[in-house]
Formats: sequence, C-alpha cells, structure tokens
Amino acid sequence: MTTRYYVTTPIFYVNGPPHLGHAYISIAADVMARWKRLDGFDVFFLTGTDEHGQKVEQAARAAGMDPQSFTDKISADFRDMSEKMGVSFDQWFRTTEERHKVSCTELWRRIKAAGDIYLGHYEGWYAVRDEAFYDEDELTSRPDGSKVAPSGAPVEWVREPSYFFRLSAFQDKLLSLYEEQPDFILPASRRNEVESFVRGGLRDLSISRTTFRWGIPVPEAPDHVMYVWLDALNNYVTACGFPDEAAANWKYWPADVHMVGKDIIRFHAVYWPAFLMSAGLLLPRRISSSGWWVAEGEKMSKSVGNVIEARELAATYGLDQVRYFLLREKPFGGDGSISHQAIVTRTNVDLANDLGNLAQRTLSLIARNCEGRLPAKGAATEADSDLLRSAEALPSLLREHLDRQVFHEGLEEVWKVIRAANAYIDHEAPWALRRTDTARMGTVLRVLVDTLRVIATVLQPFMPGSMARMLDQLGAPPAARWVAHLATPLPDGCALPAPQGVFPRYVEPVA
Repeated sequence: MTTRYYVTTPIFYVNGPPHLGHAYISIAADVMARWKRLDGFDVFFLTGTDEHGQKVEQAARAAGMDPQSFTDKISADFRDMSEKMGVSFDQWFRTTEERHKVSCTELWRRIKAAGDIYLGHYEGWYAVRDEAFYDEDELTSRPDGSKVAPSGAPVEWVREPSYFFRLSAFQDKLLSLYEEQPDFILPASRRNEVESFVRGGLRDLSISRTTFRWGIPVPEAPDHVMYVWLDALNNYVTACGFPDEAAANWKYWPADVHMVGKDIIRFHAVYWPAFLMSAGLLLPRRISSSGWWVAEGEKMSKSVGNVIEARELAATYGLDQVRYFLLREKPFGGDGSISHQAIVTRTNVDLANDLGNLAQRTLSLIARNCEGRLPAKGAATEADSDLLRSAEALPSLLREHLDRQVFHEGLEEVWKVIRAANAYIDHEAPWALRRTDTARMGTVLRVLVDTLRVIATVLQPFMPGSMARMLDQLGAPPAARWVAHLATPLPDGCALPAPQGVFPRYVEPVA
C-alpha cells in the first residue's frame, strides 16, 4: 500500500500582500511535497489564506472595501504568488468557505462538550497586528510609556466578555507530548523555547471576541465570533473533510508536518495540540519552524513595510535559481540575510559553473565524439565506482535530511557529488582519451551521465523546470523520473538531444 504524506504551509493572513517570507515557506513545503511524490508517496499538500479577524476588518476598512471583497482580492494575490513560484499545492484553502464554518462550529461543540470552554470576561493586553494576547511580563515598555509585544507590535488594553478555553488543564499533557516525541517541534531551539513557555505556566485562553464582527459566530452565542487562531488552525482538518470522517481526504489526517514561521510556533505547538486533545482528534506528527529572512537588519513584515517581492526576484534571477538560493543559503530554522550579491554568487558558482558546466561538458563530448548517443559502460575503475557509489547514496541521504527539514544539508550532500564529478572529469580527461582509448572515453562519459541522472532526479523538487530540461538532455524518459526508476539503467545507444545550457550565468544589466 502506498504510504500517505500530508504537508501544510501556515495559512497566510490576508491583511496585506504576500512577501518573500510567505514564498520561502511555501517553496520549502513544496520541496517536501515534490520529494515525497518523487519517492512514491501519496501526497496531500495544503496551503491557502486565513481571512477573518480584527486586523483584516481594519485593513479592509482602510482600503475602502468590505471584508469579503478585500479578502477575495488578497487571497487571489497569494494564490498567484504560489503558482508563479512553482508551488504544487493539491488544495487552495480559504477560511471564508462555508465548509470551514461548519467544521469550526463542530470543533467548538466538541471542545465545549469536553468541558473545556466557559464564559467569562477578558481583561488584558492584546496586539491587533499579531491577533494575540500577551501577559504583562512578555511586553517591553517604550520611552513614551507605550508597550509592545515580543514581535514589536503595539498592544492595547482590552476588556470584553469572552469565552475561554481551559488551556491550563493541558500543561502536563503538552509537556508529556514534547518529552515523548522530541521531534514534535523542530528545530530543537524552537522546541526548547516552547517547552520553557509551557513550563512557565499556562493561563486559560480567550477564544471569542465581541468588539468586531468579521469572524465565525460562536454556536448559540451570535454576539461572539471565534478567536481567529481557533478558526485558522482548524483549516488543517477542514481540508481533510472534518467533521465528515468518511470523507475521501480524511485518510491524510494527521498531518505529517505543519511548516510554520517561528513567530507563530506557539499557536501551532501549544494551542493547536491542546484544541485537538480536547476535541478527541489525533495530533499532527511535527511542527517544523522556519526562521526569518532579514532585509536591512529587520524581519520582513507587511506592517513594517520592508518586504521583498518573491515574484520580482524570480523575474530578475530565474525561478529555479531563487528556489535553490532560498533553501541553500541558510538553515530552514534559522534567520538569514538576503542580498543581490548572494543570489548572483549561488547562481553563477553553484548552478552555472558547478552543475551547469559539468552537464554541458559531458553532453557536448557525447555529441561530438559518440554520435550523440549514450555510450556503453565498460570495465569500471576504482574512480568510476567511487563516483557512482556517492551518487547512488544520494536518495537515502536526501530522505534523511528532508525528513528533518534540513534542506541546506541535503543540498550540500548533492553538491559534494557534483564537486566530485567535476574533479573526476578533470582527472579522467575524456577529451584526451578520444585520441588514445575511445572505449575508456565512453565509460567515463557514461559514468558522468549516470551520476548526473541521479543528481538531476533528486534535485527535481528544488528546481523542477531546470531539472526536467537536464533529464531531457540525459535521455531519461519523462515517465521514468521517480527515485525508484534510478535502479533501471538508461539504455545504451539511445539518442540524446543536442546539448543546451540549463543555467545561464547572471550578467549585470548595463546601466
């Protein structure tokens, strides 16, 4: 039976247009989905937009639009970004869909039936920008006497009737979860942060609001709307068919990995599992947290206004070049800086020189000296075997690294083989063997093709368009490009197309 795999992005908040941070985590989740499909899994990949809450209502008012029209416009922009960045989602989800209102209503009822919801009054600090409540000791005071949340968002004191979720009752259960499943939260630094927060004591969580209307009404209490995070987090099960557990997509729950930004790790690793425990639903297997991209020393934020547009980067440098850069340049869980020079270096050194030139040299030699046909492999030398063994190990290494979302380490394993292949072609000098030993020349070129085939196959999730073109030139049939197909050699003598460069060098435009 085919193994199932369910991966999600965070559900993106539509108070403003998408930026590079949204594209980055979408591409990372896309790599996971593409890799698992490539490795024979039955994959469900979910992304979409979170469209309720006070912040959205305010943003719509500022734009002179009603909330639904505003969210329709921004959600379409997020979807366009995802499609233009090559994100192969299986379902685009919107929290304003009717099925989601039904799902959230049932989740609320289950939690209430478990005795974990009660009516009270909320009084405390609230950040509209974060749609989050904060304790006094989490805030920072400014010289003007105002206070800000850890994210830098301004907070305001609010008092209103509210339904509460008995989050305090789940402290020990959550700590047991983190202890029994140490990889439930990755990376370890985020797990330690979350565990420390929970050990510090959990207070019951306000889960309804009465001061605005743009949200899902609370069952039997229409003056209240559900807290936006209860609504938003529930998208992951709504998309699987909840509350209809006979739905076709219910087979995918629980999610294998929720990929989220570090600024929303608390909602996913504390509130979400507690809601699910209360409702009697299975927990996701992992919450994997990304770091931030920094522009001019500050986290990119729609509210701050220092965003970089991913679609513009792709138009400037190339889509696959940007996808590669984002997952190669920094660890997924850490922060990193983005600059023009860094992208150009990765494009010209890693892609054009290391990989592109290796493929171009190999295929050009076959075109000139082997009548454009794939040569047969003769007796293998130790150097041949060493290179092929290192290439054949790549699928297992990629499985290990991608299963822990350490994309940069997986790419480094591939580049070790690319560097070894470049050293091999320089040492074996097939252009010189053409004059002295054509059989050996053929073997060397075949070893290089077989190595490049593995490289291009495992890099498909990262650079799907470029690697499809490379596999075309290597003679790998489109229907035989999964990991399992690597066990079947390409046929000797098959005609290869005329070689063409896959990664052009980036050249600075003339002023």
